[in-house]
Amino acid sequence: MSSVPEKFWLNKSLDAMTDDEWELLCDGCGRCCLVKLEDEDSGNIYFTSVACHMFDAEQCNCRDYSHRTSQVPDCLVVRPLTESLLAALPASCAYRRLAEGRGLADWHPLISGKAKSVRLAGISVHGQVISEEFVHLDQLEDHIISFQ
Repeated sequence: MSSVPEKFWLNKSLDAMTDDEWELLCDGCGRCCLVKLEDEDSGNIYFTSVACHMFDAEQCNCRDYSHRTSQVPDCLVVRPLTESLLAALPASCAYRRLAEGRGLADWHPLISGKAKSVRLAGISVHGQVISEEFVHLDQLEDHIISFQ
């Protein structure tokens, strides 16, 4: 990874960030890799405790990040970040927080200096999800969750 200026998120818009800076904003919580349901009437997005089959629940990352969109055509790609994508991101997400002018949370690794702070704050989905391989589509509503 190339050299990234300290606290780059304070001085750059999301659109102006380099690829390295963009990737550093991801806190590795895994919430964006959860299967989501949309209420067709209200447009509300509901997260489930069901993770994409590519999600490594132990490491809290994609098993093949570089090729994820070819293996999972509806993978949530957040760059460029659009208004419609914001609703599909949890309120805790750094991309969403910055887009909404809220800054990074205290537990974010770029603030805390510790990757474990995401788990310690209860933001990570580590140990809380099951793979979509084990859930029938008709059962997804039984797995709707809400975040703190």
